[in-house]
Amino acid sequence: MPTISQFFGLIIQMFWREHAPPHFHAMYGEHEALIDIRTLEVIKGRLPKRALAMVLEWAAQHRPELMEDWNLCQSRQPPKTIEPLE
Repeated sequence: MPTISQFFGLIIQMFWREHAPPHFHAMYGEHEALIDIRTLEVIKGRLPKRALAMVLEWAAQHRPELMEDWNLCQSRQPPKTIEPLE
């Protein structure tokens, strides 16, 4: 599973040929959440409140790139790296 971004201890990954809806995986320590790219809602799992806030802020800034990476992964092409939250 390719890592597309890392910041403040968070790891953002996207799996190859995943199920809909378009989403990414955010990991922080032992916590993991699946985030819907279109709605920015947590589909599954959980993150600590502050970590989730950072992930959602980052995702809102990079939604077009996330959708591009989703489409690349669906066609088994490597996703592009996305700038971290600063």
